[in-house]
Amino acid sequence: MKRTLSRILVTSGMLLGCSLSSAAFAQQVGKPDAAKGEALYNNGDMNRGLASCSSCHGVGGNSTLPINPNLAGQPYEYLIKQLLSFRPINAETPATRRGPDGADTVMSPFAKMLSEEEIHNVAYYLSLQKLDYEVAATATNEDTMERGQQIWRGGLPDRHVPACAGCHGPNGVGIPGQFPRISGQYPSYIADQLKLFRSGDRANSPMMHDIGDRMSDSDIAAVADYAAGLR
Repeated sequence: MKRTLSRILVTSGMLLGCSLSSAAFAQQVGKPDAAKGEALYNNGDMNRGLASCSSCHGVGGNSTLPINPNLAGQPYEYLIKQLLSFRPINAETPATRRGPDGADTVMSPFAKMLSEEEIHNVAYYLSLQKLDYEVAATATNEDTMERGQQIWRGGLPDRHVPACAGCHGPNGVGIPGQFPRISGQYPSYIADQLKLFRSGDRANSPMMHDIGDRMSDSDIAAVADYAAGLR
């Protein structure tokens, strides 16, 4: 739990490095095709047993199920990184995005089936979509609103937790190519991901592991609910 602020700055650089690596990877594949990405997202490929992405993540990436995140308008490079993170690194090294207790997530088999070109096409298509804030998730717990706002805007200085707004923006829209949009995301999904970062089961961001490791369940619940309501 006790780590220095300098470690956060170092891991922040590591995360940026991962984002840059994703961008370089994108260049290697070539220009993505949004039309092909849309077709795969909406229809899947039954010949490979690949279900449509829209069946879980909704039309245009606007999910109606709290267990599944909204993907509309997320940064292209970020989406690529996440899809690649669901794949095992090699035969001896598991994926860096796993579920509770290190189990494979429901995304693992789908990510394995996708080619590099398909990953880029789907990511590009989703990055062009707009989150429908009229139906997106919002904050619901007035009792924790003040605490959530405090963590979002100012962090937890006594525990070296930086302000969430520093990376995800005051309104939670994120930074293209680096950090995802959090606003409008389901509170339960945000909380689950913070707990997975904390446990190390989601190991594709050292910075977020360090941050989650310093937060209590009540801290996580408060900031997750507050973040969902940002606009």
